[in-house]
Amino acid sequence: MLAAILVCGVATMFTSCSNSDNPVDPAENLSEKIVGKWIFAERNGEPTPTNKKRVFYFVSSTKAYVSISRGSKVGEERKWLEHTEAEVAISGNKVTLTMHSDEQTTLKYEFIITTIDDTEFIAALKVSATVDGKEERNTESNVCLKRVTTDYREAILGTWEGHSTSEGSVFDDVQEHRWEYKADGTYVYYIKDGDNWVPGDNSLNEYFLFGNLLCTRRVDHGQENREWWEISIAADRMNWTALRLNDDGTTFTATFEMKKVE
Repeated sequence: MLAAILVCGVATMFTSCSNSDNPVDPAENLSEKIVGKWIFAERNGEPTPTNKKRVFYFVSSTKAYVSISRGSKVGEERKWLEHTEAEVAISGNKVTLTMHSDEQTTLKYEFIITTIDDTEFIAALKVSATVDGKEERNTESNVCLKRVTTDYREAILGTWEGHSTSEGSVFDDVQEHRWEYKADGTYVYYIKDGDNWVPGDNSLNEYFLFGNLLCTRRVDHGQENREWWEISIAADRMNWTALRLNDDGTTFTATFEMKKVE
Protein backbone atom coordinates (compact mmCIF):
# COMPACT_ATOMS: atom_id res chain seq x y z
CA MET A 1 0.00 0.00 0.00
CA LEU A 2 1.51 3.26 -1.08
CA ALA A 3 0.96 6.39 1.00
CA ALA A 4 1.31 10.10 0.53
CA ILE A 5 3.75 11.55 2.99
CA LEU A 6 3.47 14.99 4.53
CA VAL A 7 6.27 16.23 6.75
CA CYS A 8 4.84 18.63 9.28
CA GLY A 9 4.83 19.56 12.94
CA VAL A 10 3.65 16.68 15.03
CA ALA A 11 2.03 18.99 17.56
CA THR A 12 -0.52 20.09 15.00
CA MET A 13 -1.61 16.51 14.31
CA PHE A 14 -1.42 14.76 17.67
CA THR A 15 -2.80 15.96 21.00
CA SER A 16 -0.41 15.58 23.91
CA CYS A 17 -1.50 14.25 27.26
CA SER A 18 -2.23 16.69 30.00
CA ASN A 19 -0.51 16.86 33.36
CA SER A 20 -3.26 17.38 35.88
CA ASP A 21 -2.40 19.72 38.75
CA ASN A 22 -5.21 18.18 40.77
CA PRO A 23 -5.20 14.45 40.06
CA VAL A 24 -8.06 12.48 41.53
CA ASP A 25 -7.54 9.32 43.53
CA PRO A 26 -7.51 6.73 40.73
CA ALA A 27 -8.39 3.92 43.13
CA GLU A 28 -11.79 5.51 43.71
CA ASN A 29 -14.29 3.85 41.35
CA LEU A 30 -11.41 2.71 39.11
CA SER A 31 -13.34 -0.39 38.03
CA GLU A 32 -15.96 1.94 36.52
CA LYS A 33 -13.61 4.59 35.16
CA ILE A 34 -11.47 2.10 33.25
CA VAL A 35 -14.36 0.64 31.23
CA GLY A 36 -14.11 1.56 27.53
CA LYS A 37 -11.53 1.64 24.75
CA TRP A 38 -8.09 3.18 25.25
CA ILE A 39 -5.22 3.70 22.80
CA PHE A 40 -1.57 4.48 23.42
CA ALA A 41 -0.82 8.19 22.99
CA GLU A 42 2.54 8.79 24.69
CA ARG A 43 5.40 6.76 26.08
CA ASN A 44 7.99 8.39 28.34
CA GLY A 45 6.76 11.83 27.33
CA GLU A 46 7.06 11.25 23.58
CA PRO A 47 4.18 10.70 21.11
CA THR A 48 3.78 7.01 20.30
CA PRO A 49 4.44 6.13 16.63
CA THR A 50 1.35 4.60 15.09
CA ASN A 51 3.03 1.24 14.44
CA LYS A 52 3.72 0.96 18.20
CA LYS A 53 0.14 1.59 19.24
CA ARG A 54 -2.30 -0.90 20.68
CA VAL A 55 -5.89 -0.71 21.86
CA PHE A 56 -7.23 -1.95 25.19
CA TYR A 57 -10.97 -2.49 25.47
CA PHE A 58 -12.09 -2.96 29.08
CA VAL A 59 -15.60 -4.41 28.92
CA SER A 60 -15.70 -4.80 32.71
CA SER A 61 -13.46 -4.82 35.75
CA THR A 62 -12.57 -8.46 35.06
CA LYS A 63 -12.36 -8.78 31.28
CA ALA A 64 -10.73 -6.86 28.44
CA TYR A 65 -9.73 -7.29 24.81
CA VAL A 66 -6.38 -6.26 23.36
CA SER A 67 -5.53 -5.56 19.72
CA ILE A 68 -1.89 -5.37 18.60
CA SER A 69 -0.08 -5.50 15.27
CA ARG A 70 3.71 -5.48 15.62
CA GLY A 71 6.67 -6.22 13.38
CA SER A 72 7.33 -4.20 10.23
CA LYS A 73 10.92 -5.17 9.43
CA VAL A 74 12.65 -8.44 8.65
CA GLY A 75 13.85 -10.03 11.86
CA GLU A 76 11.46 -8.15 14.15
CA GLU A 77 9.10 -10.11 16.35
CA ARG A 78 5.66 -10.17 14.76
CA LYS A 79 2.36 -10.09 16.60
CA TRP A 80 -1.14 -10.07 15.17
CA LEU A 81 -3.56 -10.07 18.08
CA GLU A 82 -7.02 -9.04 17.02
CA HIS A 83 -9.52 -8.55 19.83
CA THR A 84 -7.66 -11.05 22.03
CA GLU A 85 -9.28 -11.70 25.40
CA ALA A 86 -7.43 -10.80 28.61
CA GLU A 87 -8.22 -11.36 32.27
CA VAL A 88 -8.30 -8.17 34.35
CA ALA A 89 -7.48 -7.78 38.03
CA ILE A 90 -7.78 -4.44 39.86
CA SER A 91 -6.17 -3.78 43.23
CA GLY A 92 -6.07 -0.20 44.45
CA ASN A 93 -4.69 1.80 41.53
CA LYS A 94 -3.04 -1.25 39.91
CA VAL A 95 -4.70 -2.75 36.83
CA THR A 96 -3.27 -6.05 35.55
CA LEU A 97 -4.16 -7.68 32.24
CA THR A 98 -3.12 -11.26 31.56
CA MET A 99 -3.50 -12.74 28.10
CA HIS A 100 -2.27 -15.75 26.14
CA SER A 101 -1.07 -14.96 22.62
CA ASP A 102 -0.49 -18.69 22.00
CA GLU A 103 -0.32 -21.92 24.01
CA GLN A 104 3.23 -21.20 25.20
CA THR A 105 3.21 -17.43 25.65
CA THR A 106 1.63 -15.33 28.39
CA LEU A 107 1.64 -11.54 28.14
CA LYS A 108 1.05 -9.38 31.18
CA TYR A 109 0.39 -5.62 31.35
CA GLU A 110 0.59 -3.98 34.76
CA PHE A 111 -0.65 -0.39 34.91
CA ILE A 112 -0.06 1.67 38.06
CA ILE A 113 -2.49 4.49 37.34
CA THR A 114 -1.77 7.94 38.75
CA THR A 115 -4.45 9.95 36.93
CA ILE A 116 -7.63 8.95 35.13
CA ASP A 117 -10.59 10.93 33.82
CA ASP A 118 -13.12 10.71 31.01
CA THR A 119 -10.55 11.26 28.25
CA GLU A 120 -7.20 9.82 29.32
CA PHE A 121 -5.21 8.00 31.95
CA ILE A 122 -1.55 8.24 32.92
CA ALA A 123 0.29 5.29 34.40
CA ALA A 124 3.56 3.49 34.99
CA LEU A 125 3.46 0.38 32.79
CA LYS A 126 5.32 -2.88 33.13
CA VAL A 127 5.04 -5.38 30.26
CA SER A 128 6.32 -8.93 30.64
CA ALA A 129 6.27 -11.98 28.40
CA THR A 130 6.60 -15.54 29.69
CA VAL A 131 7.27 -18.45 27.34
CA ASP A 132 6.84 -21.97 28.71
CA GLY A 133 6.93 -20.56 32.23
CA LYS A 134 10.19 -18.63 31.71
CA GLU A 135 10.20 -14.83 31.56
CA GLU A 136 11.66 -13.81 28.22
CA ARG A 137 11.44 -10.02 28.48
CA ASN A 138 10.35 -7.27 30.79
CA THR A 139 9.98 -3.56 29.95
CA GLU A 140 8.91 -0.55 31.99
CA SER A 141 7.78 2.90 30.86
CA ASN A 142 5.52 5.82 31.71
CA VAL A 143 2.53 5.95 29.41
CA CYS A 144 -0.56 7.96 28.59
CA LEU A 145 -3.59 6.42 26.96
CA LYS A 146 -6.47 8.30 25.33
CA ARG A 147 -10.07 7.15 25.38
CA VAL A 148 -11.45 6.12 21.99
CA THR A 149 -15.14 6.73 21.33
CA THR A 150 -15.31 6.20 17.55
CA ASP A 151 -16.29 2.95 15.86
CA TYR A 152 -15.80 2.78 12.09
CA ARG A 153 -16.17 -0.98 11.65
CA GLU A 154 -19.40 -0.57 9.68
CA ALA A 155 -18.49 2.68 7.93
CA ILE A 156 -15.29 1.25 6.41
CA LEU A 157 -17.06 -1.58 4.59
CA GLY A 158 -17.10 -1.20 0.80
CA THR A 159 -14.65 0.01 -1.82
CA TRP A 160 -12.49 3.10 -1.47
CA GLU A 161 -10.26 4.83 -3.99
CA GLY A 162 -7.19 6.78 -2.95
CA HIS A 163 -4.09 8.34 -4.43
CA SER A 164 -1.14 10.48 -3.46
CA THR A 165 -2.11 14.12 -3.20
CA SER A 166 0.88 15.74 -1.53
CA GLU A 167 4.12 17.00 -2.95
CA GLY A 168 7.27 15.28 -1.81
CA SER A 169 5.86 11.78 -1.46
CA VAL A 170 8.68 9.43 -0.59
CA PHE A 171 7.19 7.02 -3.12
CA ASP A 172 6.63 9.65 -5.86
CA ASP A 173 3.45 7.72 -6.49
CA VAL A 174 0.85 8.95 -8.96
CA GLN A 175 -0.98 5.66 -9.51
CA GLU A 176 -4.48 5.28 -8.16
CA HIS A 177 -5.39 2.45 -5.83
CA ARG A 178 -8.55 0.84 -4.49
CA TRP A 179 -9.29 -1.11 -1.34
CA GLU A 180 -12.42 -3.19 -0.81
CA TYR A 181 -12.96 -3.84 2.91
CA LYS A 182 -15.09 -6.85 3.81
CA ALA A 183 -16.93 -7.68 7.02
CA ASP A 184 -14.91 -10.87 7.57
CA GLY A 185 -11.69 -8.92 8.22
CA THR A 186 -10.22 -9.35 4.74
CA TYR A 187 -9.75 -6.82 1.97
CA VAL A 188 -9.01 -6.77 -1.74
CA TYR A 189 -6.32 -4.42 -3.03
CA TYR A 190 -6.76 -3.26 -6.63
CA ILE A 191 -4.43 -1.55 -9.08
CA LYS A 192 -5.45 0.04 -12.36
CA ASP A 193 -4.47 -1.70 -15.58
CA GLY A 194 -5.52 0.54 -18.43
CA ASP A 195 -9.22 1.16 -17.87
CA ASN A 196 -9.69 -1.88 -15.65
CA TRP A 197 -9.22 -2.42 -11.92
CA VAL A 198 -7.28 -5.63 -11.26
CA PRO A 199 -6.78 -7.34 -7.87
CA GLY A 200 -3.19 -7.32 -6.68
CA ASP A 201 -1.21 -10.56 -6.65
CA ASN A 202 -1.48 -11.08 -2.88
CA SER A 203 -1.93 -14.39 -1.07
CA LEU A 204 -3.08 -12.75 2.17
CA ASN A 205 -5.03 -9.56 2.84
CA GLU A 206 -6.25 -9.05 6.42
CA TYR A 207 -7.17 -6.05 8.52
CA PHE A 208 -8.65 -5.12 11.84
CA LEU A 209 -10.14 -1.83 12.89
CA PHE A 210 -10.40 -1.23 16.60
CA GLY A 211 -11.51 2.20 17.64
CA ASN A 212 -9.71 4.43 15.15
CA LEU A 213 -6.63 2.19 14.74
CA LEU A 214 -6.54 0.45 11.35
CA CYS A 215 -3.98 -2.35 11.02
CA THR A 216 -3.41 -4.29 7.81
CA ARG A 217 -1.14 -7.08 6.64
CA ARG A 218 -0.65 -8.65 3.24
CA VAL A 219 1.66 -11.17 1.62
CA ASP A 220 2.84 -10.04 -1.79
CA HIS A 221 5.07 -12.48 -3.70
CA GLY A 222 6.07 -14.17 -0.46
CA GLN A 223 6.87 -10.92 1.38
CA GLU A 224 4.67 -9.87 4.31
CA ASN A 225 3.96 -6.15 4.61
CA ARG A 226 2.13 -4.36 7.40
CA GLU A 227 0.69 -0.90 7.80
CA TRP A 228 -0.76 1.11 10.70
CA TRP A 229 -3.06 4.12 10.45
CA GLU A 230 -5.37 6.21 12.61
CA ILE A 231 -8.44 6.94 10.55
CA SER A 232 -11.52 9.10 10.41
CA ILE A 233 -14.57 8.63 8.19
CA ALA A 234 -17.19 11.22 7.34
CA ALA A 235 -19.81 10.36 4.71
CA ASP A 236 -17.91 9.23 1.58
CA ARG A 237 -14.48 10.47 2.71
CA MET A 238 -11.83 8.60 4.67
CA ASN A 239 -8.59 10.09 5.96
CA TRP A 240 -5.59 8.20 7.28
CA THR A 241 -2.91 9.71 9.52
CA ALA A 242 0.19 8.04 10.95
CA LEU A 243 3.11 9.23 13.04
CA ARG A 244 6.22 7.49 11.76
CA LEU A 245 9.93 7.35 12.48
CA ASN A 246 12.75 8.11 10.10
CA ASP A 247 15.90 5.99 10.28
CA ASP A 248 17.64 8.78 12.21
CA GLY A 249 14.94 8.81 14.90
CA THR A 250 13.14 11.96 13.75
CA THR A 251 9.40 11.77 13.14
CA PHE A 252 7.14 12.66 10.25
CA THR A 253 3.39 12.53 9.67
CA ALA A 254 2.01 10.42 6.83
CA THR A 255 -1.45 11.05 5.41
CA PHE A 256 -3.64 9.41 2.81
CA GLU A 257 -7.04 10.44 1.49
CA MET A 258 -9.78 8.31 -0.03
CA LYS A 259 -13.25 8.57 -1.47
CA LYS A 260 -15.84 5.84 -1.40
CA VAL A 261 -16.63 4.25 -4.76
CA GLU A 262 -20.33 4.15 -5.61
